[in-house]
Amino acid sequence: MTDHRLTALSPLDGRYAGKCADLAALFSEAALIRQRVRVEAEWLRHLAASGRFPALATLPAAAHALLEARCVDTDMAGVRRVKELESVTRHDVKAVEYFLREELTAAGALPAQLELVHFGCTSEDINNLSYALMLEEARSEVLLPLIEELARALATLAHEHAGLPMLARTHGQPASPTTLGKEAANFTARLRRAAAGLARVEILAKWNGAVGNFNAHCAALPDVDWRAETRAFIENLGLMQNAHTTQIEPHDWIAEYCDALARADTVLIDLCRDFWGYISLGYFRQAALAGEVGSSTMPHKVNPIDFENAEGNAGIANALLRHLAEKLPVSRWQRDLSDSTVLRNLGVAFGHSALAWRSAQAGLARLAPDAARLAADLETHWEVLGEAIQMVMRAHGVPEAYERLKEFTRGRRIGASELAAFVATLGLPGEARQRLEALTPATYTGLAEALARAV
Repeated sequence: MTDHRLTALSPLDGRYAGKCADLAALFSEAALIRQRVRVEAEWLRHLAASGRFPALATLPAAAHALLEARCVDTDMAGVRRVKELESVTRHDVKAVEYFLREELTAAGALPAQLELVHFGCTSEDINNLSYALMLEEARSEVLLPLIEELARALATLAHEHAGLPMLARTHGQPASPTTLGKEAANFTARLRRAAAGLARVEILAKWNGAVGNFNAHCAALPDVDWRAETRAFIENLGLMQNAHTTQIEPHDWIAEYCDALARADTVLIDLCRDFWGYISLGYFRQAALAGEVGSSTMPHKVNPIDFENAEGNAGIANALLRHLAEKLPVSRWQRDLSDSTVLRNLGVAFGHSALAWRSAQAGLARLAPDAARLAADLETHWEVLGEAIQMVMRAHGVPEAYERLKEFTRGRRIGASELAAFVATLGLPGEARQRLEALTPATYTGLAEALARAV
């Protein structure tokens, strides 16, 4: 580990930096600068292509090539130059404008052409598109793939162990049996539903000037349909136009995005706690890694640390995501700056979330069901068949079915022979009695196997 990581304030940039590198590339200060430069360059290219500005008709080929390159990337030398300019301007977006003008000047652009850099824009036009592009990329390239990766692993577990019976627990007490595969399938379905909710969030952007009314645009070129012109620009970047805004895009969609990710994280927390519990019960064995230490004093320990890490980081992520969702849509009048510093923490929230998903995936990869332990637990809880016996009694009109089973089973351990003797006293038809006599806790799983295979 480098000294930089050892001295980092945030664990995402220190201890866990290797697991968050993809998101750091999307949400670092350098990444934000790159997106801002891209947006500025894309806008000038759009204006040149529109034919509305005669000065841009003679933009040199070298300048066109530069804009095309800046729409793809800006190297670290360029990023550092922007920061140098910002140290003078004390304005991050104005520094981007000046940087692009510098580069275009070197590429032979004329003064009249340089004046069209940042035409009609307020800083928030640049910023909201930059963040929109960052969030779209984070969703498609990092967050949704991580959720689907875990869902696929759970689906594999569900299919492989669809018929492996397991004692269920409601309120922590023995309950009607399920299968291990069915419980994995439940989380598979939940995660995919949560992922679909995140994928449905529409990513919006605005490009309408200082207070959202196209004031400067109309003053400069009143005959242009600026709503249509800017909609085309926004949609060309793969985003959707929000036509009704103040100086800032109101961030409602970012709140929806954060809420959707937080819902997925909440499912993950539930999964981690359940699997932690199954490990504790011995239903899963964990692979012991060579050289790994589970305790500084108890050498036998193999702890479920990956699930614990996932639960903790998902909790931190959700604390941030909930704040982002509540704060970002609130802005005084036509603009205040309180959203600016909060937006810079999007990557922090996503980083903790991504770390949680990766930790859970690592934990899941270490698990193997202990079929013998599962069978032993079922064998010691024949009382869970009380539900089945009661329902058969009800179906055949035997009176006080619930009450009789309650008296016979509640708070007691019932064995196979005791249960068989009880069934024999019920006066059930032969076929129904034989079906109950053949039933065991391991076979009383309903449609669990079919449900497990359905994900």
